[in-house]
Amino acid sequence: HIANITAVSPRCVGNNIMLLSKAFKKKFIIPDFEKFTHQIDNMYDRALKHETGQVADYIPQLAKFSPDLWGVSLCTIDGQRHSVGDTKIPICLQSCVKPLEYAIAVHELGSEHVHRYVGKEPSGLKFNQLSLNDEGKWNQPDSNKAERFDFVMDFLKSMAGTEYVGFSNATFQSERETGDRNYAIGYYLKEKKCFPDNADMIAALDFYFQVGLPAKSGVSGAVLLVVPNVMGVMCWSPPLDRTGNSVRGIHFCQELVSHFNFHHYDNLRHFAKKYDPRRQSNDDPSKSVLNLMFAAYSGDVSALRRFALSAVNMEERDYDSRTPLHVAAAEGHMDAVLFLTEICKVNPHMKDRWGNTPVDDAMQFGHDVVVSVLQKYEEKYCDSEAQSHAEEQKAMLDTLKSAA
Repeated sequence: HIANITAVSPRCVGNNIMLLSKAFKKKFIIPDFEKFTHQIDNMYDRALKHETGQVADYIPQLAKFSPDLWGVSLCTIDGQRHSVGDTKIPICLQSCVKPLEYAIAVHELGSEHVHRYVGKEPSGLKFNQLSLNDEGKWNQPDSNKAERFDFVMDFLKSMAGTEYVGFSNATFQSERETGDRNYAIGYYLKEKKCFPDNADMIAALDFYFQVGLPAKSGVSGAVLLVVPNVMGVMCWSPPLDRTGNSVRGIHFCQELVSHFNFHHYDNLRHFAKKYDPRRQSNDDPSKSVLNLMFAAYSGDVSALRRFALSAVNMEERDYDSRTPLHVAAAEGHMDAVLFLTEICKVNPHMKDRWGNTPVDDAMQFGHDVVVSVLQKYEEKYCDSEAQSHAEEQKAMLDTLKSAA
């Protein structure tokens, strides 16, 4: 048996060497996946306590689900997976399938052809609102329309890999009885020539019913969330709020965004309050300082922004005790100086091993505009420091008075 194992192992390792290498080096998109999933589980538990909302009852098949059901599954771009709660129960994707169908249409026909009939911008209206945009196009690619059932099912199965993708005929029949508004939308689109010439509107709506798309957004209690270039998350809990969204699902997604620093444009002044699970915790400190200083030296604001969003200390010092602001000022990179001062709010009074501040370096190399900007920032920084100190003193006095 051991001989057989050793004979097979090289072949298995050889086919997956890159994957295994990334796993052992913790180079996946989320390096500390265990810590991340622990936080996901905590969010799941907190969302579980929300017991408001009503299960959709106008579609009999959906009304049968218990309001206590609650599950969350996620999968990263590297294939890291985690599930918690009631994730083994087959559910109807309902409106969550629409982005997938839109992706299929763009994949097969190209975005230019698809957008002859479908707009790209969000309309700000309900998903089944009966209206067009100024160009006479249907402005919601996620709305109630589709084409071939078998083709789409096969495509969805290929997208899901080995995971189960099925079709609920009971829900299909149940929804078909309550879908009058969708036929009205279909006829309206046909009148406004939003269908290709050879499209059969009735057949398209029949397809719509086959894949189980609802007349109301999120009616099954499913919520699909995508973090670009990181992962996809599916939440499911039948109780809905007044707008037709899962109460627990929405609460979970809001907490996910508020806790993790996933968004590229999160407020940089508060980045330290958020946890970025993508950050490599085992980076060589000297390498991080070198990369930070090189970004300042070359005036690469995009790289500086990435460091800031990753909770890197933007006042880090090199072997000469220079900060990124020293380096950017010495090189005369105005954009980098403005980013470090106005956005990152770094200390302009820090001195290097020779006793020079960033403004001294800018003066030495003749960058007059940078000197002017730094001098104004130094004054503003001193004022804010004085105000902060005064507030701390006042708070201390108030505490002493109350204690007395």
